[in-house]
Amino acid sequence: MAKDRSSSTKPSKPVRQTMTQHELEQRHRLILESMSEGVYGLDAQGRATFVNQAAEAMTGWRADELIGQTIHQFHHHSHADGTHYPQKDCPIYQSIKDGQTRFNESEVFWCKDGSSFPVDYSSTPIVHSGQITGAVVVFKDISERKLAQENLREALNQVQRLKDRLQAENRYLQEERQTEHNSELVGQSEVIRDLHQQISLVAPTEASALIQGENGTGKELIARALHQQSMRRDRPLVKINCGAIPEGLIDSELFGHEKGAFTSAVQQRIGRFELADGGTLFLDEVSEMPLEAQVKLLRVLQEKEFERVGGNQTISVNVRVIAASNRDLHQAVQEGRFRMDLYYRLNVFPIHVAPLRHRKSDIPILANHFARLACQRLGKTFNGISPSTLKWLGEYRWPGNVRELQNRVEHAVILHSNGPLVIPKLNVETSDGVQDVKPMSWQEAERQHIQSVLEYCRGVIAGDQGAARILQLPPSTLRSRMQKLGLL
Repeated sequence: MAKDRSSSTKPSKPVRQTMTQHELEQRHRLILESMSEGVYGLDAQGRATFVNQAAEAMTGWRADELIGQTIHQFHHHSHADGTHYPQKDCPIYQSIKDGQTRFNESEVFWCKDGSSFPVDYSSTPIVHSGQITGAVVVFKDISERKLAQENLREALNQVQRLKDRLQAENRYLQEERQTEHNSELVGQSEVIRDLHQQISLVAPTEASALIQGENGTGKELIARALHQQSMRRDRPLVKINCGAIPEGLIDSELFGHEKGAFTSAVQQRIGRFELADGGTLFLDEVSEMPLEAQVKLLRVLQEKEFERVGGNQTISVNVRVIAASNRDLHQAVQEGRFRMDLYYRLNVFPIHVAPLRHRKSDIPILANHFARLACQRLGKTFNGISPSTLKWLGEYRWPGNVRELQNRVEHAVILHSNGPLVIPKLNVETSDGVQDVKPMSWQEAERQHIQSVLEYCRGVIAGDQGAARILQLPPSTLRSRMQKLGLL
């Protein structure tokens, strides 16, 4: 039986369904709604025709509030400083006008609640039948990117600051290395023992110390001992001689300066305060600091921050200050040459260094110490110091104190050949008659004497071991005198 060919079936071809314009628009709408970026559809006049959900979430404006409004009416998108584009200069309107796509990431969009956020957006014109019918604006919030960039800039700036500081520290340490420092307090007198005790008490603290004494008594040596016994020993001890810097440069030396701050400022410079951050700053001859600089120094001690000369960036520092003076700062305050508030800020722990003539028992020890060091440097054999030399060394007044003694010993070592060291004798009689220290007032002499007795009595006023008993004064009278002299 023959097959009926007419009854055989063939696979039918799939029928292509053509999407209607409405369906196409719906699909495009679903795509735009699913985007994480904000999307605006604009007509040829810049009025919103479409707003997706991401745009609503980012700006706080609902779509029904924006449809039909121009972008300037609801966003007034602008620069981050708040300055607005005139409509004719708006990149979005320019895209609608000339048909060119615009990209921008230097603007902000303003939200319904008045806040703003940085945006990265593109404005792409829509062209239909050769006519520009509108534009599509796609934008995203780049706050996190801007924050990351700012953090990166700050990190790079911090690295640069640390690099500059390290270079400044290296330069300073190289300069210091060229200067020989004897860091040992040599002597066995009661004065030296008291100094060691005072240093051991105050060194571990953060208190400021004021070291006062005649030139050549070793004030810097005491400052170094304070630093070496402190918790800051691993950071540098930075020193500055306030009397050796011209008045116009003291701010730059203390606080540094920015490039171009003044005529000779050809590059940025880190000041001594910034260099000593975490360590100790030694202000030698602080009495010579100009009054204007004293005001700025007081602010740094109080606020722990400053600005470089010519700069506006506030720099915070953690610095311990040790000051020294060969003049009586209390008298300088009374004469108006030194600020009282700065004096009390520095004088938290006063240390008085006695002149060498008041501790003559240390002279032979010091002379032998300096002679031994000088012989080692010069490659000579040290055979002691002759008895006659030791005798006249003890009789001389040493107006230049320890520094003068050291210089005399080193001079003699250079000339020495063999045998016990002989130091050429100075005119002892003349030295006794020379007034090597400016006479002080009776009030100042009384103040210093009471202060020395108080130091001897460890601050005790009344009682058998008190200063009043030694001075043969009633305790109430002594307290009254101390208050009048500024000791209380």
